[in-house]
Amino acid sequence: MSPTTPSAREFLAATSPGTRVVVRYRIDGGFTDALGDLLECSATACTVRTRTADVVIHLDLVVAAKQVPPRPARRSPRAAG
Repeated sequence: MSPTTPSAREFLAATSPGTRVVVRYRIDGGFTDALGDLLECSATACTVRTRTADVVIHLDLVVAAKQVPPRPARRSPRAAG
């Protein structure tokens, strides 16, 4: 028997807070993504801290979710030449 891939909802419920994730969810007129750190996940919603805000996403709207690598380090400013 082969292991099954967890649903997006199962993945979010099992993922530790602080994990960097991307969550795709439905909005009016299509889909959008929230990329950032998972703050929490309840039975009905999850909260992702993006660069600009904390986004609360109702799990009924989630269509995909996965862990992503840590945010790249900021580059040093170039020296003026």
